[in-house]
Amino acid sequence: MPSLFRFLVTIGVIGAIATGGLYILSTKFEPEPRAVTKVLPGVKIRKE
Repeated sequence: MPSLFRFLVTIGVIGAIATGGLYILSTKFEPEPRAVTKVLPGVKIRKE
């Protein structure tokens, strides 16, 4: 039983570190917006 408890605590700590890291990355480092244009082959736009 102690080895199961130790395993669960270890998995919990690793999960908490991963969750905290993802939270910090999502709140502190936001990408800067930029315009992206891409030509689609075979698509013609009618200009009136």
